[in-house]
Amino acid sequence: MSPNMNQRTHSSFRGFASNAFAKQRGSALVIGIFVITVMFLMASALINVLEDADEQVNLEVWGTRALAAANSGADSALAQLFPLDGSASSCTNVSATWTPPVAPGFHQCSVVLTCTPTTVASVTRFLITSAATCETGDCSSINGNCLRVNRQVEVEARD
Repeated sequence: MSPNMNQRTHSSFRGFASNAFAKQRGSALVIGIFVITVMFLMASALINVLEDADEQVNLEVWGTRALAAANSGADSALAQLFPLDGSASSCTNVSATWTPPVAPGFHQCSVVLTCTPTTVASVTRFLITSAATCETGDCSSINGNCLRVNRQVEVEARD
C-alpha cells in the first residue's frame, strides 16, 4: 500500500466521523433543556404540595383551638346552669357569651352560648349550644388575609 492510499482512507474515515458528529451537536442542548424543564415542573409541584400541607396544619391547629374554646364555653354554661349553691336551674342564669381566658390557646377566640329548656313528663332538659369562632389575620376587610374557623358543641343536661 502506498502512503497516499493510507492517508486517503484515514482522511475519508475522519470526514465520515466528523459528519456524523456534526449532525448530533444540537441534541445535547435539547436534552439539557428538557431535563431542566422537567426538574422545574417537579420543583413547582413540590412547592405547591408543601404550601397545601402548611395550610392544612394551620387549619387543624385553629380548629383544635376553636373546639377547645367551644368545650370550655359549654362547661361554663353548665356551671352557670347548675350552680354549686343548689339554686334552681334556669336558662336565664346562662350568659349569652363566654369570654375565653387570656391564654395562648384561646387568643382571638369568641364563644356564643345558647340554652334551650324542654320539659317532657315533668323532667326539664336543657340543650346548651356553644359556638366558638377563632380567627387570625385581617378579618375586618373583604380583601384581608383571614383565617377563620368555627366549631360548635351541643350538650344536653337534665335537672
